[in-house]
Amino acid sequence: QVQLVESGGGLVQAGGSLRLSCAPSGRTFSTYAMGWFRQAPGKEREFVAAFRWSSGRTNYADSVKDRFTISGDNAKTTVFLQMNSLKPEDTAVYYCAAKLSFSALYSSTYSSPGRYDYWGQGTQVTVSS
Repeated sequence: QVQLVESGGGLVQAGGSLRLSCAPSGRTFSTYAMGWFRQAPGKEREFVAAFRWSSGRTNYADSVKDRFTISGDNAKTTVFLQMNSLKPEDTAVYYCAAKLSFSALYSSTYSSPGRYDYWGQGTQVTVSS
């Protein structure tokens, strides 16, 4: 069973920073791309950022562009989400997701939750005003 585990969430004041991590629990496995999504109470899950291991290419939601940075480690096992200049509207449960294999459609569908194969349980991020 493939499992992803997020960590690094917490409570922070507006303008502060947090760094989220996502790594497989148990056995490691190869993935084509990783994504971060978030879901606030009463709202649908929304795309935050995506990262491709082979090219290092990244994508961001407009709402987090220039504030958040997604990256992966050299071992290609852990993906990070550095979140700076946090705002109260960033408050949500943050989920990481893994896409196992290449798809030509991914370049246009990376923001769709349905494109990912495995998900973590989420980590809470709360930004106070």
